[in-house]
Amino acid sequence: MHGDSSMDDGGTRRAFLWLAGSGAGLILLGCSNKTERGRADAREGKENEEEEKVTPGEDLMQEHGVLKRILLIYGEGIRRIEGKEDLPPETIRKSAELVRSFVEDYHEKNEEDYLFPQFRKAKQLVDLVDTLYTQHRAGRKVTEQIIALATAQGLRNGDDAHRLSDLMGQFIRMYSAHEAREDTVLFPAFRDMLTKNEYDALGETFEDQEHEHFGADGFEKAVAEVAELEKTLGIYDLKQFTPTV
Repeated sequence: MHGDSSMDDGGTRRAFLWLAGSGAGLILLGCSNKTERGRADAREGKENEEEEKVTPGEDLMQEHGVLKRILLIYGEGIRRIEGKEDLPPETIRKSAELVRSFVEDYHEKNEEDYLFPQFRKAKQLVDLVDTLYTQHRAGRKVTEQIIALATAQGLRNGDDAHRLSDLMGQFIRMYSAHEAREDTVLFPAFRDMLTKNEYDALGETFEDQEHEHFGADGFEKAVAEVAELEKTLGIYDLKQFTPTV
């Protein structure tokens, strides 16, 4: 009986030690998994935070992307007028109205209120800033005339249609150069003029301005609107712009 009891005690001790070891392993494994989940959540939170923070330069360049897409719409309008193809006048008119509301009254106003004065105060790139400002004024006049001519009656009138085509061509020529110079010269120089805190604060100001003008998701709404205009003209599918060589 004594020998049997020793064997039972030894077996019990071994079983207890195995269970204890397994339990500790499970606890450590659980802690390890929890730690990894915590690290993953922290990384994801940091990534989301970084994604949400759009710098002023990135903000302005994204808005230039909307303008570039409108220039493509104008280019298609010119092609159809010159080829005497059907062109829905409301598509050109709505594009010009989007230029006026999103580009001229919002994007360019931010440039004129927050960027141009800094360069003039610092006496840097003043000639460039003056030219950009003059082009803003000229662009507004062109947009006004495009809106006036982009009608069914205007497209039926040969002279008016030719004038509309010419105005869209002038707009494309000016703003292709205009926004390229801002993206490659003005915006990088502006970034170097400000401290990180000043630059971050301006990003928040731009965000506030967007909400004030358009409510939530103003940029996303502009992108959606221009996409619908592209679909109307059949130029939304990006694949069609790929050259076949």
